[in-house]
Amino acid sequence: MRKSVYEMVTERIIEELEKGTVPWQRHWLNGGAVNWKTQRPYRGINAFLLQSGEYATFKQITEAGGKVKRGAKSHIVVFWTWLDKENSENGEEEKIPYLRYYRVFDIAGQVEGLESNRTTTELEHEPIDKAEEIFKGYQEELTFTFFSGHPMYIPSEDRVNCPPLEQFTVPEEYYCTLFHEMIHSTGHQSRLARRGVTIPHVKFGDENYSKEELIAEMGAAMLCGVANIHNTIENSASYIHSWIKVLKDDNRLVVQAAAQAQKAADFVLGEKESGIRIDP
Repeated sequence: MRKSVYEMVTERIIEELEKGTVPWQRHWLNGGAVNWKTQRPYRGINAFLLQSGEYATFKQITEAGGKVKRGAKSHIVVFWTWLDKENSENGEEEKIPYLRYYRVFDIAGQVEGLESNRTTTELEHEPIDKAEEIFKGYQEELTFTFFSGHPMYIPSEDRVNCPPLEQFTVPEEYYCTLFHEMIHSTGHQSRLARRGVTIPHVKFGDENYSKEELIAEMGAAMLCGVANIHNTIENSASYIHSWIKVLKDDNRLVVQAAAQAQKAADFVLGEKESGIRIDP
């Protein structure tokens, strides 16, 4: 039986989790994954399915005079399209989102005859300066405290607490932790109103909790990418086990979480028009 796109994506994520690694915890210093021809970054779940590098479709490669190496295994890139469907209740036409995919190859390791299109430029700011800029640019009316103890977001108080910078081994860990809690705060009822934040008494390990943690982890990784710093947060075995169980029960979860993480990251960055579509 042919696998659905959801099944293909989820199996890839579960493979990494079962190895003890978390695919959205990546070093982003090389700029992430981009399309070789357009240099546009891959977004949503695609940012975690692809390693850092430049990718192109078979057609783009051949049209540019390149050649895919014999035996090269392609990578999937997913995207949303819209289908017209008749509403069974009122008979009216409506559009529903439909997940599709296409395949790409890594220019550096899987293609012959093409050169990199990526240009490297010196950053105007040091990476930590950029992370601070993201934090200060999050113009929302919520409270930030910096007390010792556990980092957390408390929806009832609309408050983020993060231990102070000097209590972290390296500065990157501080900003990764802060970004994680900032992503949680975007789920507040007055902002993006995510169930994992708005529902009271969400318990560890249940679907809403696990999905919200996925969103926060992925969203923090995206913000770390923008800040050009390593995403250093390490997950406990209990988190990984919980995610594997939930993902096996619902193969749509990881794609949906990635889309919401992108929307949350865009919200923090002031780009609040992000919708359901995942750009290829």
